[in-house]
Amino acid sequence: MFAQTGLLQLFLAAIQASVSVLLVLGSGAVAARLKLIDRKDTKPLSKICARIFLPALLITKVGSELQGSSARNYLVIVVWGIAAHIVSFLVGLLGYRVFNMPDYVTPAILFNNSTSYPLLLITALEETGILDSLAGADESTKEVIERAKSYLLVYSTISNCVTFAVGPHLIDSYDVPDVDEGEDEAANTDEHHGLSTPDVEANEETRLLDSRLPNTPPPLRRNSFSFMYARPDKTPPVQPDPRRPWFVPRHRWSRLSPRVKWWCLFILDLFNAPLVGAIIGAVVGLVPPFHRAFFSSTDDGGIFTAWLTSALESIGELFVSLPVVVAGVTLFCATKEARAQNESPIKMPLWTTLYILFVRFVAWPAISISSIYLLASKTGLVGSDPVLWFCLMLMPAGPSAVKLITLVHVADGTKESEKQISKLLTMSYVTSPVLSLTVAGSLLASQTAMSR
Repeated sequence: MFAQTGLLQLFLAAIQASVSVLLVLGSGAVAARLKLIDRKDTKPLSKICARIFLPALLITKVGSELQGSSARNYLVIVVWGIAAHIVSFLVGLLGYRVFNMPDYVTPAILFNNSTSYPLLLITALEETGILDSLAGADESTKEVIERAKSYLLVYSTISNCVTFAVGPHLIDSYDVPDVDEGEDEAANTDEHHGLSTPDVEANEETRLLDSRLPNTPPPLRRNSFSFMYARPDKTPPVQPDPRRPWFVPRHRWSRLSPRVKWWCLFILDLFNAPLVGAIIGAVVGLVPPFHRAFFSSTDDGGIFTAWLTSALESIGELFVSLPVVVAGVTLFCATKEARAQNESPIKMPLWTTLYILFVRFVAWPAISISSIYLLASKTGLVGSDPVLWFCLMLMPAGPSAVKLITLVHVADGTKESEKQISKLLTMSYVTSPVLSLTVAGSLLASQTAMSR
């Protein structure tokens, strides 16, 4: 295997794939530079991606690949995803609590771009043909790529769930409702989470973070991210979450203890659109009649294949590149704002930046490649699919999630912190071609493990 694909060829192919992703990111910056799209336009696009495109992609990719024989592989991804996020949280917490770094260091390390960036990278790798060595007997490169996408999507679903569990609505800007200036909300329900808001009277003590009051953003919630790990000398002010599940009557909700309310909202927050899409995909994949109806040919009982499945696939494919384009717009606008205020777009805390970039682009690739290689070559804990090994090695690596730009503002952080994280993300994506080393290393490790 090693002889078939030399190190230089692997590295050059990985470089091409990484540059391809960077060019897609740059197209968003060009669109913003030409004033074809503005930063305010990225929010509705992000909502569509999160609530429609990604769930559709999960239904088709997970549903088509997840069957009884492959269910164990997906269980491995779930365990690996949980473990990777726990380790990332602890590493970020170390930087914040021990090394006295800014509070955004923890989420910047915890949440990487686990969906759109790796999906686009995998798609670019299809054109290079370097994944042929991982294909099974009578398996095409296209089939390998589709299986890899389904693995990456399951990991991204876990990442989304962790995001909502750690700080619902605080990191994911898709779920902050829009209220146009001078316009009253016609209804008091949140369509995404099935929540309604209480009657809150605004006064001089009301937090200016409630987007459900006209013209004001949402409040800091009791289960906010910063509240969970803040240093004792920087504990932020806390207010209860003002939301109420729509199915709980107002008079009953007011009688519940704060702990019960917290858990009700916590559980509801977990059921975001991507998770629902993944669950539907799992059901469709594991139930043979459903799998046949959605993915078999029309002559073989695929009653949904030609129209419903085809439509979902077309919708889902939009998710592969559009979020990366949106990321380019967001980063360009953040850089432009910094320059407008006579600030350097790259000036930021040196050690904090190096710490985050080191963990995301060096430490995690080294840990994941070595760990999965040992497990694949010495044990049977990670299955026998080399495509799974390759994806497991890639999953924890890569740039921080662009949605972190909204974290500092929504979590009541300073304007300076918001600027710093925008600069950090810009540098992360500029640095992202170094992932070609991770891609080449992961492929070599997977090939070597296959020969053991």
